[in-house]
Amino acid sequence: MSEAIANDPRPTEVRLLEMVFPDHTNHLGTLFGGQALAWMDMAAFIAASRYARSTVVTARSEQVDFNQPVRKGQLVETIARVVKVGRSSMHVDVELVAEDLLTGDRKLCTRGQFVMIALDELGRPVQAPPLNP
Repeated sequence: MSEAIANDPRPTEVRLLEMVFPDHTNHLGTLFGGQALAWMDMAAFIAASRYARSTVVTARSEQVDFNQPVRKGQLVETIARVVKVGRSSMHVDVELVAEDLLTGDRKLCTRGQFVMIALDELGRPVQAPPLNP
C-alpha cells in the first residue's frame, strides 16, 4: 500500500549524494576543485528549478571557499538552499559536506554562492516567485 507524499510547490532546499571515486580525484587523492564546482552548480540548478518551477541558468558563481580536502572513498553531500530572490535571480547557498562511511565523521569542506536566473520558454529572464520568510 502506498502513501501519498506531501507536495511542497516551492521547496527551497536540495540534497544530493555522490561517492568520490578515483576518477574524481587529483594526484593527491583529493577531489578535483572542478568536480566539486560541477556538483555544487548541479545542486544550485536543481534547487532553483524546483523553487521557480521554470527553466533556470547559472548567471555566476560567487565566492567559493575550499576549506577542507575531500578524499577518495568519502561520501559527499551537496546541500543547496535558495536564500534570496530578486526579480528573475535566485541566490543559492551551497555546501559540500564530506562523510567517512566507516566512522560517520562529517566535515564541511566547501561553501559557495550561486546566482541562477529564471527563464521563459524563449530564454528571456522571467519573474521568479517571491521567497516566503
